[in-house]
Amino acid sequence: MPPFRSTGLLTAVMLAALILAALAAGCTGTGADPTIGQTATITDGVGRTVAVPSPPESVVCSGSGCLRYLVYLQGQDLVAGVDDIEKKEQTIEGRPYALAYGSQFKVLPLIGEFRGKDDPEKIIGIGPAVVFKASVGTAYGTSIAEADKLQERTGIPVVALPYGSLRNDAEKAEMYGSLRVMGEVLGKEGRAEEVIAYIEATIADLESRTADIPEAEQKAAYVGGVSSAGAHGIISTEPAYPPFSWVHAKNVATGLGTDHADVAKEALVDWDPEYLFIDAGTTQMESGGAIGEMKNDPALQGLSAAKEGRIYGVLPYNFYSANYETILADAYFVGKTLYPDRFADIDPEEKADEIYTFFIGKPVFSDLNSQYQNLGFAEIPL
Repeated sequence: MPPFRSTGLLTAVMLAALILAALAAGCTGTGADPTIGQTATITDGVGRTVAVPSPPESVVCSGSGCLRYLVYLQGQDLVAGVDDIEKKEQTIEGRPYALAYGSQFKVLPLIGEFRGKDDPEKIIGIGPAVVFKASVGTAYGTSIAEADKLQERTGIPVVALPYGSLRNDAEKAEMYGSLRVMGEVLGKEGRAEEVIAYIEATIADLESRTADIPEAEQKAAYVGGVSSAGAHGIISTEPAYPPFSWVHAKNVATGLGTDHADVAKEALVDWDPEYLFIDAGTTQMESGGAIGEMKNDPALQGLSAAKEGRIYGVLPYNFYSANYETILADAYFVGKTLYPDRFADIDPEEKADEIYTFFIGKPVFSDLNSQYQNLGFAEIPL
C-alpha cells in the first residue's frame, strides 16, 4: 500500500479519536457544567408559579428577615446586593447574622431601602438571577401584587415568602414553608430540612424538660421592654412569648392575643409575677428604658420580683424581624432560671453559642451580649 495512504488513514484515526475524547469530556462533566442554563418551575410561598434558574448563580433578598433565612440555609455567598439596613454602621447591632457576616454584606451594591422598599433600577443594574421577597404580617394579596409588580419591572424572577413565626402552628407552617421554598430554589433542600428538624428537636427538648410540672407549680412570669420596631419600656410585652410556652411558665399577659402588646402598668402591678424578665433591647431608650422604670417607679419597686431579686435580662430577638436563634437561646436561659433542676445540664451561654453556630456558622453570644451591656442571661440588680 502506498505510504501516503497510510499517513492519511492515521490522520483520520487521530482526528476521530480527538472528537470522541471531546465528546466524552462533555459527558463526564470535565467540560461545561450541564446544569448551567437550566430552569425549574416552583410554587412560591404565596402560591405564585415562578420559573427560576436552577441553581441560581446570584440572588438578592428584599424585606425584613429575608437575608436571615438565606444565611440559615448557608447561601450568604450567593448574595449580590443588599438593602440599606445591611450597609448602615449601627451603634447597636442586634442581628446575629449581621454580626457574623456584616463586613461581607456592607460592601455589596444597594438594592433599595429596608423593609422591602426596592429600587427596581438598582436591582436591574446588579442583575441577580433571583429576587427573594419576604413579607412580615402582610396579607397574601398584597404580597402577590408586590412580587408581581417587581418581577414585571425588573424582568427577574421574584420568589415571594411569608416570614411566619414560632408563636403558633399556623405561622410556624408559614416559616417552614418559606425555608423549604428557598431551599428548593437554591438547591439546598437538605439544609432546609436540617434547620426545620433542629428547631423542632430544640423545642421538643425544652418542652420535655418541664412537661410534667403540675400547673399549680408552674412559675408565673412576665417579659417587659420587648423590642418591636425599636426599643420599648416595661409595658411592652408578648402575650405569646415562645420561651414561656416552651418551658411551661405561666405568662401573666396571656389572653391579650398573639402579637406584641402594651399593657397597663396597673395590670402588671395587679399580676405581680414571681419572675420578671427584661428584654435588654430596652437599654437603647433614654434613662435605661424598662430598667430605669423599675429603679425609679415606686409601684414597680413593690413587685414581688423586684423586692426578692428575681429580675433577669434576656437578649432581644426582634431586630429587623425575629431572630429565631436568639428566641431558642433565650428559652434555655428562662428554663434554667425558673426550673434550675430541670436544666441542670445546661450552661445557657454555651447552649446559646451551640445554637448560633448551627444557624449562622459562628458563636456570637458574647458579641451580641456586649451590644446590650452584657445584661443578657444575668440577674438585673435594682
